[in-house]
Amino acid sequence: MPAALDFDTVVVDELSSFKNHKAKRYKALMSKRPFIKRMIGLTGTPSSNGLQDLWAEFRLLDQGERLGRFIGSFREAYLRPDRRNGMVVYSYKPQPGAEEAIYRKISDITISMKAMDHLAMPELVMIKQEVEMSESEMNRYKALKRTLVLDLDGDEITAANAASLSGKLCQMASGAIYTEDKSWIAIHDRKLDALEDLIESANGAPILIAYWFKHDLERIKKRFAVREIRTDADIRDWNAGKIAVATLHPAAAGHGLNLQDGGSMLIWFSLTWSLGSTSRPTPGCIDKVRKRACASSTWSVRTP
Repeated sequence: MPAALDFDTVVVDELSSFKNHKAKRYKALMSKRPFIKRMIGLTGTPSSNGLQDLWAEFRLLDQGERLGRFIGSFREAYLRPDRRNGMVVYSYKPQPGAEEAIYRKISDITISMKAMDHLAMPELVMIKQEVEMSESEMNRYKALKRTLVLDLDGDEITAANAASLSGKLCQMASGAIYTEDKSWIAIHDRKLDALEDLIESANGAPILIAYWFKHDLERIKKRFAVREIRTDADIRDWNAGKIAVATLHPAAAGHGLNLQDGGSMLIWFSLTWSLGSTSRPTPGCIDKVRKRACASSTWSVRTP
């Protein structure tokens, strides 16, 4: 970013991508904030993971005037520890009345509009298709959850803490799990079987498949003829109807992509912890797809 700015107004599209005050992009823009006279932020999911997201976003807009300059003061005023281990706090939850108090603080510089009040789009159809692990697969899942250690044919899987355990359980539910050397071991193919049924039931209609883990993509590519949406050429071919089944990662394809001309069906192969990704399947993409008429299939393994 240049040392001096030649403009006095900055518009940040997808302001929610600046909700992490520790991120390099946030620090880089914040260092130039004193030289910017006016800052405008646009987003459809300002607090996808909780009210704490708002602190960094509004500090960028008003330099801490409304919600405070420090995250610690914000937490003390509006939040309380939720999940914790001794002095280590993993998550926070709002104090009683915090949501209303925060909204009052930011109301003078905030405009909120609902898409349904301004856009005429077909109904979004959400279909949840669940698949179940076998008894032996579920026993492995429960063993790892209970002991944080699992032996898989000589490979030991260990979870160092609750966050690591959560990630590994999500991997197992998805169908595979990473080992210590970054390779992966297959657990089941039940999601792949369900995906095959969904692809066949589409009768040739174009399908987007959203995945989270790299081993998801590897297993999908091994079983089906798919093409990753990664480049401008991929986007052009998708919108031209040249791709029957495409895959994309929500973190890379979540904002600013125009994929509305290629199809209207999205399948989440694996879900994420980010509401910003899953509440608007591939944000900035699926709402445009709905202009054609959208069916979105979401399916997951039933776990304890």
